[in-house]
Amino acid sequence: MYRAAICDDDAKVRLFLRRAVEQAEIDCEIDEFPDGHKLLMEYKGYDLLFLDIDMPGADGIQTAERIRRTDRRVKIIYVTGYQDYMERSFAVHPFAFLVKPVRADAVIRQIREALLYEKASKRDSVIRLQTAEGIEEFLVSDIYYLEYQNRKIRLVARDRVHMLRGKISVLSEKLTPYGFASPHKSFSVNLFHVKAIRGYDIHMANGDTVPLSQKRSSMFRGLLGKYQGDII
Repeated sequence: MYRAAICDDDAKVRLFLRRAVEQAEIDCEIDEFPDGHKLLMEYKGYDLLFLDIDMPGADGIQTAERIRRTDRRVKIIYVTGYQDYMERSFAVHPFAFLVKPVRADAVIRQIREALLYEKASKRDSVIRLQTAEGIEEFLVSDIYYLEYQNRKIRLVARDRVHMLRGKISVLSEKLTPYGFASPHKSFSVNLFHVKAIRGYDIHMANGDTVPLSQKRSSMFRGLLGKYQGDII
């Protein structure tokens, strides 16, 4: 689930943005704040932040400067009636700058672009895993799938097969935020590398076939469809 915050002193604008996020049809928890001070007091980390600039107390740029001290990842989308602030806002690296009045479809487009960028960033992320040879770093996009076999975990990557230590359930949970899902209790696959599903066989981009359990079929197909829909 994604997390979004809307910070604007105009309740009508907050409602408009909330409805736009809902229309984007993403699994998202939404918090609202009437000013920058309240946002800073209750800030808990977000994927998306819709931020007005001209607000009483701490304005949107001052608020973003404070947030950027601890959160470099959040995608800030300014929604403001003052285009003159655009150049000043660059210092806090906003993802987008929308000038009021703004159409709902423009907001939805920015939401989808921001989440697509987030997915791409995660695919390019480097993760550290405990292998039989010690701690190793892997590029997420290089991993095809993990398989629990004979009390060991096989990690199938672009370069070769690596043997990991640990529990497949723990590793699956660790990889879930990076676009992995479990089609079978003994597997965790990178959804980015799924080419097709035929019956109860999952065909991977490297030519391998991974089993899809009947019990998890509906859940896995739903996750794959949502993932592929988000990146199109």
